[in-house]
Amino acid sequence: MKYSEKITREQLCRLIDHTNLKAYADKEMLRTLCEEAKENHCAMVAINSSPVSYCKELLKDTDVHVGAAISFPLGQTTINTKVFEAQNAIESGADEIDYVINIGELKNKNYSYIESEMKAMVEVCRKNNVISKVILEICYLTEDEIKKVSEIARKVKPDYIKTSTGFGPSGAVKETVKLMKDCVGESVKVKAAGGINSWKVCREMIDVGAERIGTSSTLKILREFDEERAGK
Repeated sequence: MKYSEKITREQLCRLIDHTNLKAYADKEMLRTLCEEAKENHCAMVAINSSPVSYCKELLKDTDVHVGAAISFPLGQTTINTKVFEAQNAIESGADEIDYVINIGELKNKNYSYIESEMKAMVEVCRKNNVISKVILEICYLTEDEIKKVSEIARKVKPDYIKTSTGFGPSGAVKETVKLMKDCVGESVKVKAAGGINSWKVCREMIDVGAERIGTSSTLKILREFDEERAGK
């Protein structure tokens, strides 16, 4: 039996990073996001770094983490800038950090840069007891490039490697999620994000190894999950 066939609603919610990374997300939208995440006991709210303290206050005394997106969505800032932004977000209350790799340097085959960047970001997270996630943005990468970053992650050991920002031309692909998981093994988890807008797609990602799901369609996914279970 596949895991998605036996997963409970509560277990599914604990896999979900409930997301609003829109440039126009105002306080009311963020309040709604936090209330929905709190009601469903999601793993995290995924937001940009600026409103971290606001969401942290809304979610105090709950089991929902606040996650900050760093160098989002392009990844085209220096290592020092990414570390500073992550540290600032952590000091504001972030429990998890999702940062975008420097895709240009990966394309340059500057693998030592990608490793140094990952080490620096993982170090600032570990030092502060915060979860680290590395965003690859797979829509821009070849299979060999995905494997290379995954191999670096297996060595550096962030908590997660993640498929996508959701702002590229495409998002998570189940075959790539499986490839990433096969590459990192049990030492690193995989987060699937980008275009996961139904329980059907969510289920496919879980069944090939995703251990977190980033989505702005949480309520729709849960509704479809409930309908499927009610029909059995």
